[in-house]
Amino acid sequence: MIVLTLENISKNYGVKPLVENASLTMETGDRIGVIGVNGTGKSTFLRICAGEEEPDSGRITTASGMRVGYLPQNPAFTPGTTVWEEVLRHASLGRKESAEFECRAMLTRLGITEFDKDVSTLSGGQKKRVAMAAALAGQAELLILDEPTNHIDSETVEWLESYLAAWKGALLMVTHDRYFLERVCNRMVELDNGILTPYPANYSKYLEMKAEREAMEAATLRKKKALYQKELDWIRRGARARTTKAQFRVNRFEELKDAAKKPLPEQELELSALHARLGKKIVEIDSVSKSYGEKVLFRDFSYNLLRRDRLGIIGPNGCGKTTLLRVMQGLVPPDTGEVRIGETVKIGYFSQECEGLDDNKTVLDTIRDIAWQAQTPEGTLTASQMLEKFLFPGAMHHSLVGRLSGGEKRRLYLLCILMQAPNILLLDEPTNDLDIRTLTILEDYLDTFPGAVVSVSHDRYFLDRMAEHVFVFGPDGELLPYLGGYTDYRAAAPSPKEETQPKEKKEKPKREPKLKFSFKEQREFETIDDDIAALEEKLAAKEKEIQENAARYDLLPGLLEEKAALEAALEEKTERWVYLNELAEKIAQSRG
Repeated sequence: MIVLTLENISKNYGVKPLVENASLTMETGDRIGVIGVNGTGKSTFLRICAGEEEPDSGRITTASGMRVGYLPQNPAFTPGTTVWEEVLRHASLGRKESAEFECRAMLTRLGITEFDKDVSTLSGGQKKRVAMAAALAGQAELLILDEPTNHIDSETVEWLESYLAAWKGALLMVTHDRYFLERVCNRMVELDNGILTPYPANYSKYLEMKAEREAMEAATLRKKKALYQKELDWIRRGARARTTKAQFRVNRFEELKDAAKKPLPEQELELSALHARLGKKIVEIDSVSKSYGEKVLFRDFSYNLLRRDRLGIIGPNGCGKTTLLRVMQGLVPPDTGEVRIGETVKIGYFSQECEGLDDNKTVLDTIRDIAWQAQTPEGTLTASQMLEKFLFPGAMHHSLVGRLSGGEKRRLYLLCILMQAPNILLLDEPTNDLDIRTLTILEDYLDTFPGAVVSVSHDRYFLDRMAEHVFVFGPDGELLPYLGGYTDYRAAAPSPKEETQPKEKKEKPKREPKLKFSFKEQREFETIDDDIAALEEKLAAKEKEIQENAARYDLLPGLLEEKAALEAALEEKTERWVYLNELAEKIAQSRG
């Protein structure tokens, strides 16, 4: 059954159209994911589909009597009303006993148990859960969900994933959770520059189809550019006669002008590692504990942060993950224990709240307040050029920060952090509100970042991609270590059923998590001897070059700087070699 039809929908705010002549048909069983860069109008598109906003033109048709469950990105409730009243009102349910039971069950499953609490006192994440309970408990034939995985912990995301994968109705949603898209959606639509492009596939197949389409478009565009250059040469030489044939070539030249101005599809955001020098002593955490009243957040946590560490922090909302990051950088004192930070450490802290962004400043001034230019591996780039690399075109540079979308603010905030050239990154939910393209490039950037990275995240894909070790908050404030990313932790951790077994019943000795290399570590272990040998050869060659040019005072400073960089790289590789070989010995011993 067809549940929703869009015919030539358009919506415009200002000069740039958010949606232009978009058409879409949804049937029962369709589960469609909407993808696009932040600020392209995905939330606006969902509001139009949900009937919350009128399009400028076009027609929307829904099935007669169809019930729609809508989850907005930022739910708004009436102050003075209770959680229970809002859920019943938004779910459009009567006071029937079965309906009330369903609402109670959904609220409880999403971690909301105080039904009589005033909604105005809830946090943003709690409001999102209340709105989600209303949407899911409303017996809808069509669910429209805007960022359903934001502000909920990983286990709840897994439950929601299973729930929606078994959903019998139609589903239209925006999410940046790539595992969620892969496992739930059977169709994708991409919103780019107002154009809605459908892909009849799940997320991984969509990536293949998109790559093929872009390759074809790039090839066509290159041909047009080459033809334009030929025609330009012909025009400059001058037509020999004003014949019909010559006039045709003049007309074609004018048509090719527009194609020649278009950038090739590959020209996208690329991040290069900006960082300050990092010494041997980084961050030493010695038996730190932190409590607020009777609530213990963490106790007796110790860890010596290494130069190339990639750590993930996992735990339910409110367990103390953000507090741990703040203790690690010295912003919050621990109740007991000590944190020692090396003199050369320069921490870049990416907070959930985008601290420090001023809504009344322009985008360009926000970056210039940090630095007018940045040294990158590609050379010196101005603040304006860095903004363009971060997908902020020149027309946006003088826009106020307060007018940016949530995702655009997060991208700007990320640039603010990186412009400071940190050598340690502490990331608190960096994936919230960032679009998939920016997430992918951030992950590639972290691969090349030479310092340590510690990230709190509920994004399972991000943790699998970035983390080599994870620490998981336990029920009594302990931080449990696991090798690998999120999937490795879930494979090694006991299931919830095992955790709730009564201890009186035949207690079994606790088993340590299986010791093994992560995928990245295994690959690094196999090549690190060759990497060290190559660096030693380069260093020997550089020393020889310095000896040969000892009297060349114009060349010597640069050569000495290159030698120092090689020595630092060799020292770092050697430290990593020691760590990997010690780990290999432990793995061998654990296998007997």
